[in-house]
Formats: sequence, C-alpha cells, structure tokens
Amino acid sequence: MLIEGPLKLSVKEKDTGIGHELHLEFTPSFRQLSAAEQGQIFEDYVNGLQRDIVARDEDSADRQGMLTVLQIAEQLLPHIKANDVELGETIVVDIQPDNVIGGFIHQSQRQH
Repeated sequence: MLIEGPLKLSVKEKDTGIGHELHLEFTPSFRQLSAAEQGQIFEDYVNGLQRDIVARDEDSADRQGMLTVLQIAEQLLPHIKANDVELGETIVVDIQPDNVIGGFIHQSQRQH
C-alpha cells in the first residue's frame, strides 16, 4: 500500500515486541506551506483517500489500511485547518493486534 500525500507513514514494532505502532510525520514540503495552504492540501488528501478507498475491493487489505489512515486524517483535518497541530512532531498511534490494520500488518509481513 502506497499512500502519497502530506504524511509519511511508517509502522514500528513496539519495544515490548508485542504489537505495533503507526508513526505519522508531516513531510518537510507540507510543513513549509502557509496555514491556509496546509488546510487545503490536507482536505484534498482526505478527499483523495476517500475516492481511492471506494475504488478498492471491499475485502482488500490495502483498503483496510487506507481506511485506518483515513480515520486518523479525518480526525486531524479540523486541527490542521485551525493551525493547532505541531507539524514537526511525530504522531504515534498504538495498533492493537486484533485491530483491522493489525491484521493488515501481519498479512503484509507474510507477503515479503
């Protein structure tokens, strides 16, 4: 799954070895934009994810991962538009093993 946009996504194994974390960082080019441009770009990103998800098969692992990213992006959107997110910080999302994206991670690891 490749999701291009203002976020750099990475999955890290937890220090405990049990479960994973989704790390989100804003790209340098996105951080350099004005607040108004950031709001518009991020809204376009959310809309693009929504379109891409609709085009995927319902049972696609990529679609499930994209849905998780969309949920996070939708939660961030009003804060990006209000310019109240520290764009230089890494956002860490705990992924429970029984979570949909947790299943996606394990499936992706088996494919490699």
